[in-house]
Amino acid sequence: MNAIEMTDVTFGYDRRRPILRGIDLTIPRGKVVAIMGGSGCGKTTILRLIGGQLRAQKGAVRVAGQSVRDLSRDELFALRRRIGMLFQFGALFTDMTVFENIAFPMREHTDLDEPLIRDLVLMKLHAVGLRGAAHLFPAELSGGMARRVALARAVALDPMLVMYDEPFAGLDPISLGVVGQLIRRLNDALGATSVVVTHDVYESLKIVDYLYFVSEGRIIAQGTPEEVRSSADPFVRQFVDGEPDGPVPFHYPAKPYVEELSRVA
Repeated sequence: MNAIEMTDVTFGYDRRRPILRGIDLTIPRGKVVAIMGGSGCGKTTILRLIGGQLRAQKGAVRVAGQSVRDLSRDELFALRRRIGMLFQFGALFTDMTVFENIAFPMREHTDLDEPLIRDLVLMKLHAVGLRGAAHLFPAELSGGMARRVALARAVALDPMLVMYDEPFAGLDPISLGVVGQLIRRLNDALGATSVVVTHDVYESLKIVDYLYFVSEGRIIAQGTPEEVRSSADPFVRQFVDGEPDGPVPFHYPAKPYVEELSRVA
């Protein structure tokens, strides 16, 4: 059974401007898969559809064999308890210590006693190299440390699926490399499945098993890291090489410049 299957999925916040158009996407269990594309192309919307925050207007979204659209409220909450989420920039609770941030989902969703919760929190923090920072508050952490704490919280309940929304944004090269390797190692250690929404091509190619490229609401390219590196597809090459112009144009669609100037005059 695949961890995630999206079949002919269409979604828009209004009928006139669909964000996703006929998305077909399959993510096998145990894999790390990246979803890449320019800003506003629908990457985060895909995560929201997987988590049931949004419902597809057309097509099917299945997670662990369950149709997300057909789940009751209680069934959806039960599914979400099996999903970890690393939000963009971490989203740690600022008035809680690092320890309390990790303990929060354990206290909310389990009946574990406090000594066991303490051991599990320290285990998660040790896995991300921050056991010694358990007493600190988020304001006392660097950006890279905060992202690692958020990662420890995302895997606090040993989820079957972990979703990452721009996990590399704003990190220095060392922190970026550390977080990337942690995503890969924790996924393999937990036997989980990971979906990584990111712009960072270089780091993604080092840790993922497969990549999907999204543009204007459609999957326009996909492949393994090796296939992406050798691809001659113009969009893939523009994205991987960071070219300013190509299939994704530099200029937003507009009337001819001369016509605009003449109208103003």
